[in-house]
Amino acid sequence: MKVLYAISRYFVGGLFVFSGLIKINDPVGTQIKLEEYFQVFSSDFTSLFEYIVPFALILSVILCTLEVVVGVALLLNYRMKITSTVTFSLILFFTFLTFYSAYYNKVTDCGCFGDAIKLTPWESFTKDIVLLFFSSIILALVDKFKETKGLIYIKILDYNNKSLRDGLIIGALVISLFISFYAINFLPFIDFRAYKIGNNIRKEMLPSQELIYAYIMEKDDKEYSFGSFPSDQSYTFKELRLLNPEAQPKITDYSIWNNEIDYTEESLLDNKLMIIIHDIEKIDKNILPKIKELEKLISFWIETIVVTSSDPNLYNDFAKKENFDIPTMYADATVLKTIIRSNPGFFLMKNGVIRGKWHYNKMPEPQEVLKKTGYKL
Repeated sequence: MKVLYAISRYFVGGLFVFSGLIKINDPVGTQIKLEEYFQVFSSDFTSLFEYIVPFALILSVILCTLEVVVGVALLLNYRMKITSTVTFSLILFFTFLTFYSAYYNKVTDCGCFGDAIKLTPWESFTKDIVLLFFSSIILALVDKFKETKGLIYIKILDYNNKSLRDGLIIGALVISLFISFYAINFLPFIDFRAYKIGNNIRKEMLPSQELIYAYIMEKDDKEYSFGSFPSDQSYTFKELRLLNPEAQPKITDYSIWNNEIDYTEESLLDNKLMIIIHDIEKIDKNILPKIKELEKLISFWIETIVVTSSDPNLYNDFAKKENFDIPTMYADATVLKTIIRSNPGFFLMKNGVIRGKWHYNKMPEPQEVLKKTGYKL
């Protein structure tokens, strides 16, 4: 029993820390995922979920931090009565979310591991069932082994030193909050998205290898797979199944336009600095003079454009009122939030290759932007 308890504790705890750190690195990404769930629940259950949407970022930080702290507590066998209860409750809640998403095909990516590891809805549900099994073991055996060290003895840690374990838990809390604060205000430490610095958008829009499909057919209540559509008409077509989904393009929805042209291809030529504005109503107007000055100083070498998902009429009224006359294009809101977690954000490309990304709290100097593309003032 002691072996099973220890294995369960280390497995669940390790996975919690791993998952929590990935998500705490990008709390805005988890915020977007929570908003997606709230919108689904608002439509399917009650409109009361709409009132939670404004608090999605705070909830994101709380949930991700809790996941890390609970994971560390499991690894340290720390206050296991409450830790085991919180662990089981969290996993039970996540299991409901992933089952609902998978069964009703509502949220196609649970965001369990952020953008680092993508899981299908049923893969996410299976993962939670496994965690639910091990967390049940912990909950069942916690009274018997809550004061033991488990199986693994780490010499640098004294498991009987309560102050040390308290300090490690507080440390996990402080570090998690610091990482989340930095990510929200200065972009994530690690960018797991397809729009990370160094990526070539054109290449990311193409499959990494030839896509292989199988024709799934039925005959006499049996399922058959063919590499090409069978000529035998006794088979009934069921579905076309992709056999190597990992080869699919990482970027499938990149598109930029205005009322007159499709600017997508043009945006991938030469040097482009995009001022990305998710929501014009939430932008800090104090930064506008700095943006104008930056655009003026680099305009000879780099084309600067605003890309926004705001309503065109609303944006045009804003631009006119603020005398903000930088050329403007439009894009899907989800795409812009995927590109950069900042409103506004600065996104630099050279011939489609991403050279720089900056949060508005860390707005780049002209020399820095030019250096990224090989120029100097």
